[in-house]
Amino acid sequence: MNTTPSYLGLGGNLGHPMALFDEVVDHFRAHPLVNAVKESSRFESVPVDASGPNYVNSVLEIQWLGSAEQLLQSCMALESKLGRVRTTRNAPRPIDVDVLLVGHQTVNTSQLTVPHPRMHLRRFVLEPLLQLNPDVLIPGLGPAKHYLPATLDQIVTVI
Repeated sequence: MNTTPSYLGLGGNLGHPMALFDEVVDHFRAHPLVNAVKESSRFESVPVDASGPNYVNSVLEIQWLGSAEQLLQSCMALESKLGRVRTTRNAPRPIDVDVLLVGHQTVNTSQLTVPHPRMHLRRFVLEPLLQLNPDVLIPGLGPAKHYLPATLDQIVTVI
């Protein structure tokens, strides 16, 4: 079975996000539908359209063997296991594992939108994504690197 290069956005601003990120990486390294895992540097960013403490963010590149829907289910189950309780949109949270890209697929269901609809507007997604793959394409939008300049007013720092 062929793998699909897929990208996951990690974020968290409650508790110990760095430790939870380690658990996410370990989870996907051991996952039967994953062949390889790479993580970008970790960044600190101020909340966008939200309140609360600063976020820790990174991006994972995984070689995924399943469907986009299976990847979403795996991410949501992992979030729950690690203490994520969904309340209001953009509420502070210990962990967020977002499906950003699944190869060149586009998915638009009630549960999942791929590519992630706001990824090209967020420096805390673009910078770590481009660190992993400077030539990555966002289906329907083109090269991700073309969107970074418009986000440079958003403060992110490597931690």
